[in-house]
Amino acid sequence: MSTTEIDRQWTTKFRRRLTTALPSEKLLPDTQPSYVASWIYVFGVATLSSMMVVIGTGCILAIMGPLWWHESSVGHFVNSLHLWSVEVFFFAMVVHLWGKFFMAAWRGKRQLVWMTGVVTFLASVATAFTGYVSQTNFDSQWISTQAKDGINATGGGAFFNVLNTGQMFMWHIVLMPIAAVVLTGLHILLVRYRGVVPPFEDTSAGKVRA
Repeated sequence: MSTTEIDRQWTTKFRRRLTTALPSEKLLPDTQPSYVASWIYVFGVATLSSMMVVIGTGCILAIMGPLWWHESSVGHFVNSLHLWSVEVFFFAMVVHLWGKFFMAAWRGKRQLVWMTGVVTFLASVATAFTGYVSQTNFDSQWISTQAKDGINATGGGAFFNVLNTGQMFMWHIVLMPIAAVVLTGLHILLVRYRGVVPPFEDTSAGKVRA
């Protein structure tokens, strides 16, 4: 195959565009601007770190089954780790979301970065909801019975039946985590591509990729 033919391939074009937009030193930078030392920038990393714990403990619970944590002290401990990592995840995410809102994080052509973050938050709320109705206890029964009328009123109950524990469990361990992880990965890539949003008073904002 000639060089010209190789250059025409979509894989070649895609690779070149990708490496041009996200070179290795930008995808995994060695340093960050000085303003990243502010505490408001920590909550994005805290959200990502707690999400990793959520996924790890969730994998253990999925392997052992939905009833394991009811009858095992180790299972109860793992389930508690899963619960509290979710609590930390949402606390850090909400602070991160509001912090970026008041910083107008969509500045400098970062609208898509902001939008993916908001959609990720909504996907995470749906993921948490399916988790609460998959607990296989009275709490999940009460939550599901209270939620079904509202969902049925929208017409969504035809394919999203909160009283079907098996369906909710599969949404929780497969579909919603895939959506949350993909959106989070896209969000991080866009942050790397556009750069970390600077504070308003930072005079070097023009030096950050716009």
